[in-house]
Amino acid sequence: MHPRLLRTFLAVARTRNVTRAAQEVNLAQSSVSDQLQALETELGASLFTRSRQGLDLTPAGEALKPYAEELLAIADDARAAVDATRAGTAGNLSIGALETIASARLAGWLAAFRATHAGIDIKLRIAGSGELLRRLGEGEIDVAFCFERPPELDIDAGAPDQRLARRVVAVEPLALIAPPGDNRADIDLATLAEKHFVATGTGCVFRAMVDKAFAEAGLGKPSLAAEAGSIDAIAGLVAAGAGFGLVPRLAVASAIERGEVAELAWPGPVRSANVVTIWRRRRVQPPALKALLTAVDKAFAPVRPADGRPRHAASLPS
Repeated sequence: MHPRLLRTFLAVARTRNVTRAAQEVNLAQSSVSDQLQALETELGASLFTRSRQGLDLTPAGEALKPYAEELLAIADDARAAVDATRAGTAGNLSIGALETIASARLAGWLAAFRATHAGIDIKLRIAGSGELLRRLGEGEIDVAFCFERPPELDIDAGAPDQRLARRVVAVEPLALIAPPGDNRADIDLATLAEKHFVATGTGCVFRAMVDKAFAEAGLGKPSLAAEAGSIDAIAGLVAAGAGFGLVPRLAVASAIERGEVAELAWPGPVRSANVVTIWRRRRVQPPALKALLTAVDKAFAPVRPADGRPRHAASLPS
């Protein structure tokens, strides 16, 4: 199976449309159709079937897809290894990360890693967890850094993607943040249920933690002042008095130290979130990725007050 045919097959599988796939691989529509026909003839099986939504993979197509992705990944790695011998470099790395982790954890460490691995060309891409996993599965990035969703919060999830390996590299404490004030008492869930929350969107691990804690305590759903897709935006809204927010402490440590937001102990049952490194399993691991995975275990340490307690507390605005 020629890599050209496999790339075209995967483009059609992603777009579910010959026209869009042709644009993606820079071919004429007729060439895409010809390549699909050639691949189906070689394999002796139909790979797509038509539906109202577009082209759907047949069982044969579903079976081929992970192998096509793996074969192309190996071909790319082989090409990069050969290029490295000519250029005297150690290869390329495309790293994906959540914005919070990228700014608070990866920026400084990647600069240091790059200084000791000068031959590695690094690209950092920012996206949400779902998009990172999609890009990783389709070979657009080599490794991803994100927060792990605890199994108890993921009861509707399917089986883990066996193509992906993952490793917990840090355990980050959560921070319940509020507008700054003088009251240094902790707060229980019942009292917290009377307040407003500034929360991440539905589906985010931190929003799920809040929803689950309230539901298990028989308190219904939290009262939302606003939803925001950015931790910085949540911190800004909380600082302005909009309400409380549950966020990873590493994202707001500086704001807490500056007194822009106050911190209380989160009374929910889950008080930390795992940072995980996720990469695609390969028969031959690229040297650049191997170097990064070897170094990454030493890169992370939880952000935590020295005494293990919040540094600031807050009054309890409605």
